[in-house]
This record gives sequence, C-alpha cells and structure tokens, in this order.
Amino acid sequence: MTQTLLRLLLCFCIISSAFSQAPEVPEDYFANPMEIPLILSGSFGELRSNHFHSGLDIKTQQREGIPVYAPADGFVSRIKVSHYGYGKALYIKHDNGYSTVYAHLSNYAGAIQQYVKKQQYKKESYEIELFPEAQMLAVKKGDLIAYSGNSGSSGGPHLHFEIRDGASRPMNPMLFGIDIPDDKKPLINSVIAYPQGEGAHVNNGFEPVKLRLIPQKDGSFKTEKLKAQGRIGFGISAYDQMNGASNKNGVYQIKTTFNGESKLNVLFDRFSFNETRYLNQYIDYGYWQRNKSRVQRLFVAPNNPLSLFKNQDADGLIDIEPGYQGVYSIVVRDFQDNTVRIDIPIAGEAPSNSPKESNKEGLDFVSAVENTSITKGKFSVFIPSNSLYEDVYLDIQAEADTLQFHVDEVPIHKNITLSFDASNYAEADLDKLYIGRLNYKGEPYYNTTYRKGKKLSIRTRTFGTYVLASDRQSPTITPVNFQDGKWISNNKTLRLKIEDEESGIKSYRATINGKFILMEYNYKKDVLTYDFDDAVISETENKLKLVVVDNVGNSTTFEATFFRKQS
Repeated sequence: MTQTLLRLLLCFCIISSAFSQAPEVPEDYFANPMEIPLILSGSFGELRSNHFHSGLDIKTQQREGIPVYAPADGFVSRIKVSHYGYGKALYIKHDNGYSTVYAHLSNYAGAIQQYVKKQQYKKESYEIELFPEAQMLAVKKGDLIAYSGNSGSSGGPHLHFEIRDGASRPMNPMLFGIDIPDDKKPLINSVIAYPQGEGAHVNNGFEPVKLRLIPQKDGSFKTEKLKAQGRIGFGISAYDQMNGASNKNGVYQIKTTFNGESKLNVLFDRFSFNETRYLNQYIDYGYWQRNKSRVQRLFVAPNNPLSLFKNQDADGLIDIEPGYQGVYSIVVRDFQDNTVRIDIPIAGEAPSNSPKESNKEGLDFVSAVENTSITKGKFSVFIPSNSLYEDVYLDIQAEADTLQFHVDEVPIHKNITLSFDASNYAEADLDKLYIGRLNYKGEPYYNTTYRKGKKLSIRTRTFGTYVLASDRQSPTITPVNFQDGKWISNNKTLRLKIEDEESGIKSYRATINGKFILMEYNYKKDVLTYDFDDAVISETENKLKLVVVDNVGNSTTFEATFFRKQS
C-alpha cells in the first residue's frame, strides 16, 4: 500500500470519527411542533450578533397563526411575554428531562392563554414572566399549545423552536430526529490566512491574507501555494442552504487537518448560554464590522472557552519553518452529510522584508486582566478586568460633549462604564440628558443612563462615538382605527400609534372608564392594540385614557370618548 493511500485512509478515519461525536439523544421522542413542511430560515448554532442561534427558525408560509403542538408529554414550566427578544415565549418541561422552547408566538392556546391573560390583568402589565407550578398546565403529545407569530425581535413570521437538555443547554434539534430535507452542499465565501505572533508571515505579509479559491472538478476547492513562516491560523466564511429556501444558514461542522493530522473540530451540537457571547472571539470581529461577513477563525484565540471546539490539537494553529512542505485542509459539513473540502498547499519560506512597527503614540494601553480607568475631558471610562479578550491599544478622544471611544472593531465581553461630568449644566436640564451612541445616521441612540448628582453614567459593550444628548420632546399618540366621539361597535380592536423620535418609549398605561386595559405593544410598527374580546368594558359610552412616557421622563396623555353597543 502506497504512502499516499495510507495518508488518505488515515484522513478518512479521522474525519469519520470526528463526524460521529454528537451526543447520544432520543431520536424518536419528539414529534414535529407544526403540521406543515419544515423549511428553515435559521439553523442551530448559526452565527448571529453577539450570540449563537439556539434553535431552529421554522418558516410559517409568510403568515401568523399556524397551530403549534406539544411534541411530547410534559408541563408548562415558564412563560415570558416581552416587547423585544423572544416576544411571546413558552417553555415546556418534558418527562424525559429535556425542555422545548417556542418563541415569537402570536398567542398561546386554551388554558395557557387564559392563565397568561389573567396574570397580565392581575399585575396590570403586558410584559410578564410566569413560572406555573409543575403539572398546573400539563400537556400531552399533540396538544395545541400556541400559534406561530412575529412577536418580539423577529424579522418576519416564523417559529423559533429549541430543545434544551437537563442543564438548560440548547441542543441541535436535528439530533432528535427533526428532519429537514437538505441535499445542497455548504457554500464557501472566503478563506483567510492569519499570521500569529512575532515573525509569522503569509506571502511576505504580516497581516491576514484572503486566499483565492480555485474550484476543482469534484466540487472541492484548492488555493494557490502559500509561502509562510511561523505560527499560522486559518478562517473560513461559509454557510448552508437547505431545500426550499435561499436563507444563508449555519453549517453543522468544520474539521481541519494538517498533513492528515487533526487540528481543530468545530461541532454545532450543543452549547451553554453563558458561553454564547464568546462568538465574538471566535469570529474575526473586525472583519465582520468592516465587511459584514462572519469569518470563523479555525484556531482557539486567547480567552475563548467555547465547548463547540472538539479534539483540538493545542490551539489549532500550525507551525511552518523554512523548507517545510505541507497541506492544510478544511472540510465543511451540514447535518445531512453534504460536504465541501478546501486544500491549502503551504511552503515554508522566510520573508523578504520585515514587519513595520505600528505607531501607538496617543493610544491608551488596556490590559485584558486588569481594571483600567481612563479620563478624557469630561468623560471617564472604567474597564473592568476581563471585559476585553486580549490586551489592546485604544484610541480614546474627547471633545466637549462627544467621546470617540475607539472604533467598533474590537469585541467587548463584559460591560464597560462610561461617565460624564455634567457640572456645567443647570439642575433643571439634568433630567432631560442622556448618553447615546451615534448610529450610522449620526443620530444618538439611547443607552440606559443613570444619574448620581451631576454625574451621568451608562454601561456598554460596544465601542463607538458617544455623545451627551438632550430630549425635551414628549411622545406622540395618534388613534389608528377610531375617532374621538364616534361609534366603533364593529371594531374588534382599539389601536393607537405611539412614537418618540428622541430617547424612545419607556412605558405606557391605558384605562377605559378608569379601569386598566391590556395593550400589546408592537415596537416594530409603533402600535398599541387592545382586544375587545378581553371584555373589560361593559358601558356604551367609554372614556379612554392613555399615558406614554419616554426614557427621560417626558410624558403625553391622550384622552378620547368612544361609543360601543353592548351585546
């Protein structure tokens, strides 16, 4: 048997072994949560802003209200209703110790809906979190539990569906037999080589280099031969498309080898919520901010304890010396075993030039493992230890009421505190001030601002430009489907548009004839909706009062009278 054949067999065994390392789970226990063809708009482990996606996003045919069924016996353990995030969410604990989660719902069903509505009225709050006693809301496999929707921070109608283990760690639902048709190979956007450490280079350069991909007849890729020296790592931008959809979903596994020996295996099977933000250290965060393409770094960067890394050889980097020849390979796989391979031939060669010294004049050095306090003009910055993943030099400049706090190309893991000394502002003005981060339009976006005396503070996990802003405008309230003094007997709902152009809406409260009514806030459309099926009102002549408050305390009161026939 030739040496080449032995190497190929060894590589095959390594890949096959690595591809079979998913945790053992009950594959026939959970049924599908909906009786429609399962087509995904988002996969498990998909790379999102500041987190890995914790479930499957199931398309709902561009509409809301599709029935959602319990996939197994259990009981409702948690219910959360929020304006943002998961919106209307439902959590079920199952008899086998696993839990399922359903998010962005339009409504709950049956006894669950009645229980939620009763508690919302009892607490006089739309946003609510409930933990029913075990078996209080028991469900059987196939029971109707909810209806799909678009609530919370959803970008369109769909069902977000999760399966969590006994330690509340989200797991890939496809491991449990949730079958999604997929006969398409993953797609490769780009591959990047990263020189790491002193003296490392790629093609005579000391910065990351994007490699040209050369398609091969068998569907794989090859790159031109790299000339390199020192410690080298690689990164890849890849996604998967499944049958029936064009969405760019995440891949299931990325396996790397060097000359047939395993280097790093990334498997999207399970993770914990307390590690999910380490995604920002896993990807090339700066490249993402500049190019809006997430490159997964196929080596373990400092301070990155992700459990998605399996069987890595040290940190996944390779060491290249002059005269050395080798091949670095990347295999990308989706859950249905469709794979793509990229081979990168490497030749060890010393660089013909030397790296340039970077100019750090005027920059502030911050150690990742120490507390750091920095004062610039009227601003002060406190960076707790372990807020940053690595030591870094920051460009921090202040001018009047504006702080240029580096640029958003370095990830922040834990909150950093920014404070502003507002001693030169009159007492009457202080309550209307806030610190905001400038958005892409150059407008301040409200950050929750705390005040102690004449000191204003925020906590943030994003670099960028921050300004001291003032909001003196009250929210606006506009009726949508009724008019003051008119009959609305045929209305099923009462709808009002609420807007605040400055600091944003903080709270609202509505009453009819002095009695609290529950209004659902759709922040994406700036609309409040009251459902007359709640049967809170029993009068023909009704007086509506709505008070809306923005984030700095400006308030607006809207009052109107409407008439409605009683059945």
